[in-house]
Formats: sequence, C-alpha cells, structure tokens
Amino acid sequence: MNRHALRWPLPKHDYWSTPFAESLLQHLDLRPGLRILDVACGHGIPALYLAEQVGPTGEVLATDISAGQVARARAIQGSQLPWLRFDCADMRALPPDLPTFDRVTGNLSVMFFRPHRFEAVRGLVERLSPGGQLVLTFPSYGTFDSLWQRVDHAMIEQGLTNEQDRFQEYLNERPSAQEGRTWLEKLDLERVEAIEYPLEVVTGPGPEFLHHPLLRGGFLDDVYECFEDQTIADRFMNEIAQDITRFTPLIAQRCVLSGWKRNPDADLQGLGVKSSWLAE
Repeated sequence: MNRHALRWPLPKHDYWSTPFAESLLQHLDLRPGLRILDVACGHGIPALYLAEQVGPTGEVLATDISAGQVARARAIQGSQLPWLRFDCADMRALPPDLPTFDRVTGNLSVMFFRPHRFEAVRGLVERLSPGGQLVLTFPSYGTFDSLWQRVDHAMIEQGLTNEQDRFQEYLNERPSAQEGRTWLEKLDLERVEAIEYPLEVVTGPGPEFLHHPLLRGGFLDDVYECFEDQTIADRFMNEIAQDITRFTPLIAQRCVLSGWKRNPDADLQGLGVKSSWLAE
C-alpha cells in the first residue's frame, strides 16, 4: 500500500476506531482498482483511507444503518474521492440487486450483527466475488473481562438477582475469535484467520470512567440496560467507578477475522481444465 503523502490517513485522535482499523489493514490485501464494500462505516473510518488506496480506477461503497453517521461521513468527504459513496443501509439485509465486490470489510462491525450474526456474515459472503477477501474486526470475548467480573461479583454481593441474570445473558452472547473462525469455515472460505491483538484503555476513577468516550455509549450502557430502575443503576455504577483499581488495566481484544472466497475457475485452471466461460 502507498502510505506516502496520504490526504486521508487514519485519524490519530480516534483511540478506538483507529487501532481496530489498523489491525484490519494489517490483514487486508489492498491495491489500486479494487471494488470494496465497507459495512458499519460510521463516520468514515477506514472508508476514506480505503478509497484513497484503491484510487479512481477502484470503487468503495460504504454503508451504515445510521443516517446521522452517513451524513457526517459525507460532510467529511465533501466533493473529494468521487469513487467513494456513502449510503444508509442495514448490512443484515443488503439489497438483493447489490453487485459483488473484490473485498468486503467492516471495522468494529460484528457487534452490530446481532441477534443473527452468522446469517449476517453469510449475507456479506454472498456479496463477495470469487477470489475476494472478507475482513472484519470486532472486540471479541475477553474484552474488559476484569470489569465484567467486578460487575458480576458486585451484583451477587448486593442481591441483584434479576440484574445479574440479564447481565449473564449479555456476557454469554459475546462472540469469540474461535466462533468467528467457525462462521467462515462453515461458509467454505479458505485461508481463514481469527487473530487477536490486545488494546489497553486507560481511565481514571469516578466520572472519568463513567463518561469515558470509549466506554459510555457502548460497553457501560450494556450494564445500565440490565436495570429496570435507573436510580439503582446509577448508584451501582458510581460504586463501581470509585474502585477502578480492582479491574484496571482494562484490556480490549481486537479480533481480526479474515477469509477468502473460493474461486472455482482458478481451481479448474490449476488442474489444467478450462471452465465453459473461459473456453468461449
């Protein structure tokens, strides 16, 4: 990849999306002229970078279910990179007339595939051209385990039985790297990889923890949702926040899931046999 004089580098100030995008790019086979579908694109990380790399002979379609995120991405793009298009779409139900792509990517995407993650991944593989590559990243099972153990123990101590049951349901549905690998193997992809890279999230106690931009609006909200009474939830989480030494450092597991769609024509050529299409 050409990393010189980039106009659209990955933003250094984004301490969550950028590290995951870096791990995605580490495994993505990227070159000029490719057609890429980027799902759950958010405000454009790494779609803008991908578009610059494939150049005007390539094409990038970046989708997100949030109209607000798509509008923000379009505003950042402006009139530049005309071969990049941002559209509002649900990756779990892509339009049937959507063409196939050389690469399908999704940074921090798998968490949004629920409740039917395997079916969502299968839909993405269907949009992949033969010989194409799928690369997805997500925070896998094991992310922030020290915090979840502290929360679970505190719920038991305080007799929050219903809340603890709901919390366990949340924990049990988190995807693991091995689960992701199994999805791609079931879908008959080849050269499958599921690799994790640790990422430490640094925080202080009290409000700094409760309103941390990488925790609130996502991970911590999953705890709050276990409570029917938000007054109790606020009290519970304030107690947790005062004692962060019991669960720091906070470690996220960046999982990169990669696989290649089989190319029947390439297999036939490797055997010295021409397909009917090649023979014409």
